[in-house]
Amino acid sequence: MTIRAGLVGLGKIARDQHLPSIEKIDGIELVAVASRNAQGQGVKNYHDLTAMLAGEPEMDAVILCQPPQVRYQAARQAILAGKHVFLEKPPGATVSEVEALIALARTQGVTLYASWHSRYAAAVAQAKQWIASRPIERIAIQWREDVRHWHPGQPWIWEAGGFGVFDPGINALSILTEIVPEPVTLLSATLEVPENKDAPIGADLKMATASGASVEAVFDWRQTGPQTWDIAVEAGGGSLLLSHGGNMLTLDGEVQMKAPDEEYPAMYRRFVSLVAERAIDADTAPLRLVADAFLCGRHCPTTAFED
Repeated sequence: MTIRAGLVGLGKIARDQHLPSIEKIDGIELVAVASRNAQGQGVKNYHDLTAMLAGEPEMDAVILCQPPQVRYQAARQAILAGKHVFLEKPPGATVSEVEALIALARTQGVTLYASWHSRYAAAVAQAKQWIASRPIERIAIQWREDVRHWHPGQPWIWEAGGFGVFDPGINALSILTEIVPEPVTLLSATLEVPENKDAPIGADLKMATASGASVEAVFDWRQTGPQTWDIAVEAGGGSLLLSHGGNMLTLDGEVQMKAPDEEYPAMYRRFVSLVAERAIDADTAPLRLVADAFLCGRHCPTTAFED
């Protein structure tokens, strides 16, 4: 069976990642797009999800790529229509939204997939295996990038519920909660919020594993030039470095692997398998850490930022 999918929100991430990944993967095809501002090529186009659901009764699944502030209502509408749902990350603006969607998908008997693309980076599985047999001593995360490059002209990302620097930072947290074989809790956070924005441009997080290992993370959206996406782990007397967003692995100073980015195709393979089983995969651990940072963090006003 081939999944007939409709995509909602044809922005940069949908064009750069979702569309080419769908074309690569067996078992799924794009039949429709719903977007207020763009048109999909070779498929039917609709102004919004309501029109797409009405016009495509044979559609099996809905892929939601809009901003997180509006994703809950769209996901709920699709699930109630009996459609399987693929959520771009972050899966919602709040933890309670995602938990409500999980319960609804279970009741309706459809798949709900909260996609954490960085978990599918090439070296993450090997890093997880290395860590599993060693006591963790310390973890340090540096996730620094240029918001003007990755999110040009996207005001929603600076609004309440748009996550600010946690939009990329949650990628690091999704890897962290995948490779560490025990719960991670937030101890404290400092959030730098530009005086003209609602969401942070920088964040420092102090966390700990259940067994007491220190975990520190620095997220910054003001880095120009080469971007930094690194997770360094000291465990069992050895050292591990996940770099290039999880696609390069270095152990004790020796590069073990470096692979191209194939995260989104891997996620679509996962989605196809989940739909075949009508299963749910919606881990909220990364989102809970972000929520805790907003709840417990110290908010520090900083210079206005224009993008």
